[in-house]
Amino acid sequence: MFKLKVKFLLFLGVVVPGIVIAQANVNNFPANNNLDLSAYRQVKGLGDLGISVPTVVEVPFSERYLNRSSFTVVDQITQTALPYYFKQETLANKPYYSINTVPYINGSYNMVDNNSSTHAEFSLTNQETAVAVVNLQSSKEVTSSALTVLLDKNVALPTAVDVFAMVEGNYKLVLAKTNMLQSTVRFPETTAKNWRVTFYYVQPLRINELYLVQNNPELTSQQAIRFLAQPKANYLIYFDPDRAVVSQTSEAGNLSSNEDVLLWQQVTTTRNPQYVNADVDADGVFDYLDNCVSVYNPDQIDVNKNGRGDTCDDFDKDNISNDKDNCPNNPNYNQRDIDGDGIGDACDTEESRVTEKYKWIPWLGIVFAFVVVIVLFVITLKSKKTDN
Repeated sequence: MFKLKVKFLLFLGVVVPGIVIAQANVNNFPANNNLDLSAYRQVKGLGDLGISVPTVVEVPFSERYLNRSSFTVVDQITQTALPYYFKQETLANKPYYSINTVPYINGSYNMVDNNSSTHAEFSLTNQETAVAVVNLQSSKEVTSSALTVLLDKNVALPTAVDVFAMVEGNYKLVLAKTNMLQSTVRFPETTAKNWRVTFYYVQPLRINELYLVQNNPELTSQQAIRFLAQPKANYLIYFDPDRAVVSQTSEAGNLSSNEDVLLWQQVTTTRNPQYVNADVDADGVFDYLDNCVSVYNPDQIDVNKNGRGDTCDDFDKDNISNDKDNCPNNPNYNQRDIDGDGIGDACDTEESRVTEKYKWIPWLGIVFAFVVVIVLFVITLKSKKTDN
């Protein structure tokens, strides 16, 4: 009787789209070292789909907000990433944004293009705190009480942010300058078309997406991904990454076509056991909070409280960070170090650089002086004997 039930369910899975037959064990994650899955926070597992020929499968996502429309579909048998098509249909009245920045930067539109694989970059011209103003103009009024910033990989959050909204013809402060400790900052609910966001940053800043979290969001009519599934294969769909991810895949077929698509029902979401917050310098501090993202400084010491760790700061303003500067407290652009002791000439306090470099010279002098004294002593003794 049990075998008959299994066969019946298998039949339904082939004939009636949307019936979930099995769910893959998400703990059996791929061991392929070429796949970086550590950025994804969540995963869906699909077991045997009950298909007899390669078939395009569409898996819906009920998650209302997907901060990044970035996925990695993994074939558990071949342990390879598959190409996919993200399908999202929204109502026609969803707002779009125009954007400009001060100072002007190329690619600023990348922050509002709904593509988390692109970014806009705000660079640093010196070691001082930099300020970037982002003006957003919506095609319709937006009611929001939060701003989300999605960062590119190996980037720290801005040290602070403030937000203005144009209300009744004047810009109104809705969020006073606030330290950023997470990617989303909140403020009192405000309705406006024009918004002005100011970022304060002390390390290079690369933003994938910048958007206002809407309190009056348009309904999403359909949100799903498609991929070409093989018979008797199991799949894992990784999603919701906390940073930009690009997975290498093979050539894709026409996944946007609605012909011969197997529509699947909702699949249970679980936590990705491989998820790890990014820490590029391995100092135990996550990149988005690290005051020296690329330089090892687990203590995070910041004596002058400027938001930049002392290790990668530039106290003497000679455009050489402290960790590379052989005189961190004295300007010395040429980093001259005649005696090669690792201390620049500008701050080396030794009287003799030669004796510092060749430490045996003083000892040789002492030995020589001792020998001279002995010789003189011997000569004196001989002279006395001769006189006698």
